[in-house]
Amino acid sequence: MIRVERVNDEAALKEVFKIRQTVFVEEQEVDAAEEYDEFEDSSNHYLAFFNGIPAGTARWRPKGEKIKLERFAVVKEFRNKGVASAIMENILKDVPADKTLLLHAQIAAMPLYEKFDFKAFGPEFNEAGIRHFAMSLSTSTQTE
Repeated sequence: MIRVERVNDEAALKEVFKIRQTVFVEEQEVDAAEEYDEFEDSSNHYLAFFNGIPAGTARWRPKGEKIKLERFAVVKEFRNKGVASAIMENILKDVPADKTLLLHAQIAAMPLYEKFDFKAFGPEFNEAGIRHFAMSLSTSTQTE
């Protein structure tokens, strides 16, 4: 069973950082200095549990008139079990209506975002040594 919670205490935020450390810094070899940034305190963090075990995370934050979704990470043993989709579903319920959502998608993760109607735009680019595409979604097109 998957449960997703919006993070509202330090203990949960520590679990978020553990997952990001495991996935981004250790597995994908992203420099820790690039992984943790000045937006940690101003972001809305989410923590997903799979059968009670911390399994995935993501965050969103305002970026001008838009919303930036970032740091989607699922622990390897919980991938392809619906964890990232459950996180995205929760985020889409929480973000302000009528905003354009932006994200930088690793190429391997693009099918997940396309499932939620995100569209790629612009050229492929490298971020933290990993190939990405920018993607966007207008929340005004989402229906209940």
